[in-house]
Amino acid sequence: MLPSLDTQFESAILEATGASSLELQSVIQELWSGYGHIIRVTLVGSERSSVVIKHVSMPVEKKHPRGWTSDLSHQRKVFSYQVETEWYRQWSCRCDQACRIPDFLSYCHNDDAVLLVLEDLDGAGYPIRLNQVNSKQMISCLKWLAEFHATFMGAESKGLWDTGTYWHLATRPEELEALEDEALKSAAIAIDQKLSQARYQTLVHGDAKLANFCFSNDTTQVAALDFQYVGRGCGMKDVAYFIGSCLDEKACERKETELLDSYFGFLKVALEQRHTDIAAEAVIDEWRELFPIAWSDFHRFLKGWCPGHWKIHSYSERLARQVLDTL
Repeated sequence: MLPSLDTQFESAILEATGASSLELQSVIQELWSGYGHIIRVTLVGSERSSVVIKHVSMPVEKKHPRGWTSDLSHQRKVFSYQVETEWYRQWSCRCDQACRIPDFLSYCHNDDAVLLVLEDLDGAGYPIRLNQVNSKQMISCLKWLAEFHATFMGAESKGLWDTGTYWHLATRPEELEALEDEALKSAAIAIDQKLSQARYQTLVHGDAKLANFCFSNDTTQVAALDFQYVGRGCGMKDVAYFIGSCLDEKACERKETELLDSYFGFLKVALEQRHTDIAAEAVIDEWRELFPIAWSDFHRFLKGWCPGHWKIHSYSERLARQVLDTL
């Protein structure tokens, strides 16, 4: 069943698009834990045939598929939508075709809800969503990440998360407390510090899983969406998380070198084009060493949040043990 929009939000969409009327066509996705919907809207009398709106409304009853329903969890989600609004309003214009995202058209809010009006990426040439990917398709996504990280290398995170990613240690004390791996638990602060004290920092997407990439018809070009957890950080957080979202343990072992070499090749070119004052090789040297640390940081979160998750496997355990041995 389609949710309803109040007249304030309908007027905002019409004004942003120049349409004479609109119709809510379909719910693309319900937001995590019941915080609203992403909806495709068809337009009449506009140059655009459709737009996508992100309609965020605060739930009366908190619900979470894994039981995390504390006030801290709620406040984290609320702030994430504030961050995403700020991202589209103040930062998104810096993304070009090399790190394609939906055009930001408008936003509107009241006491209980926020509305983002965005370009419909399906109509813009990115209609394909993939649940499984081959190496070429993964490399297309890694190229997007490299371009994104190069674009925002050295940027401050005004209005965004001071530290990007949804699993950042400071925002996840409950999951740390639940973690039964005592060695990893004891090392959590040191792992976090290794990443936060890296010399080279950029903006990270913060939730760069496969589901947040949209592909062109031939799957050679990608665009990304969902910027609730964008903020400052080491680019390896995005890279490790993305690879882990695509591959099982055997494929991680087999493809690690190929995928990292591809990413760093793209990053080198993008940095040389965008930041002549930054030594690309110095960034690459530092971030290569931080890849297993970034992987272990997410592994720490996952083992506390959902101990039976499919991503907890021998490859992750091996990287984490290697990191623990070096700390």
